[in-house]
Amino acid sequence: MKKKQTKKIFKIIFIIASISSLAFVPWILVKAWILPLPNTVQEQVNEAISHGFDGMIVYVDEAGKPPAFYTAGFKDRKNEIPADPKALFKIASVSKLYHAVAITKLVNEKRLSLDKTLADYFPELVGRIENAKKITLKLMVQHRSGIPNYTDYGNYWENPPETREETLELALDLPANFEPGEDYGYSNTNYLLIGKLIEQVVGYSRHQYIKEKILIPLKLNNTFSSLSEVNMDNVMSGYHIGYPYDLKTEDYGMLATAEDVGVFLRALNDGSLFKEGGQEIYASIYEYKHSGWVPGYQSFTEYYGDIDTVVIQFNNTTDAELYMWNVAQIVFSRIAKILRRKKT
Repeated sequence: MKKKQTKKIFKIIFIIASISSLAFVPWILVKAWILPLPNTVQEQVNEAISHGFDGMIVYVDEAGKPPAFYTAGFKDRKNEIPADPKALFKIASVSKLYHAVAITKLVNEKRLSLDKTLADYFPELVGRIENAKKITLKLMVQHRSGIPNYTDYGNYWENPPETREETLELALDLPANFEPGEDYGYSNTNYLLIGKLIEQVVGYSRHQYIKEKILIPLKLNNTFSSLSEVNMDNVMSGYHIGYPYDLKTEDYGMLATAEDVGVFLRALNDGSLFKEGGQEIYASIYEYKHSGWVPGYQSFTEYYGDIDTVVIQFNNTTDAELYMWNVAQIVFSRIAKILRRKKT
């Protein structure tokens, strides 16, 4: 009898614990995942707004068809301005694709070597970045250097430094995350140094070099290096859950329209961005898709070779727990499923 009572008590405890645990389930993710797949991309974008996004822009370039644009929600929530497919958006780490292309072009022109080390290019950092004599340029491009990520230090997002020099200081004099080439560790510090290296080699702004070698040849007239170059009325507002203000005026680097990013991504994937030998170099060092996150802005880009389609997704709502990031990834994958289903 005692044994049965003990089992019953454990059963009750288990049921209570199970029910209690449901309070910690991110239901927003479950809902986004289990809803029936809509028939169209526009329906999926509309549905995404119901998950809590303020605004969304999706660009789809299917080979053989004119590019298509899908929007929902707001470009500016306060003034109730609808999402604009031509709005400028802060693309954050998607900019690493442009920098990796720039490095590829300089390597192809024999102006840089992937095998030279951080110590070769920045001797002043020997002793301040661990393993500087073993970290090659290739390892930096690939995030396999072990250099600490500056956004992980000094409450970076709450109080970002004003200059690149101050930003770099956050990652100096710290132990390496791992031995060079022994692991993968995403680090924005790698690309801060890569930007400095491009400028060191060409003798002028890395953004000007990217403009000359990538933007002008592709006729990308709506891609910019910073807010200082743009009309603020053309920029999509950005919102962070729990933060009461529009983050539109915070300068987080490159901005572009979804269409400009889409044109760039197709050229990157089909090799038309490179002279002879360039595509092989790029393929050996970096990826062909990317995502980006800064407070208020999330971006996703990918070329799907099986359906010869480029998809760009921008949404302007973020949160500290990254639930909105995960929901955005789910929406992005569902859009690809819709496009594949149409093809078949």
